[in-house]
Amino acid sequence: MEALMPIITQLIAGAVGGNAAGAALKQVAVSVIVRTIVGAIGGVGGGLLLQMVGGEAGLSGLVANGIGGLVGGGVLTAIVGAVLGKKAA
Repeated sequence: MEALMPIITQLIAGAVGGNAAGAALKQVAVSVIVRTIVGAIGGVGGGLLLQMVGGEAGLSGLVANGIGGLVGGGVLTAIVGAVLGKKAA
């Protein structure tokens, strides 16, 4: 179970970050379900990227995973929203 905890943290934080970014940018072309899924995927990617760069050196593991998940989920959701927004227009 301890091996899954970072991934679960990244998924949840990414979903939260994706929905927050979608709400802040008022992306109407992207539904809540899509924002949640894309945010979760971005959260895992962002958390793994932060670990590869060495972000865990100054932060505890769960905090680093949460921050990486929030940022990764928000960034990927913003990118997908921009792409889908241009398609809809």
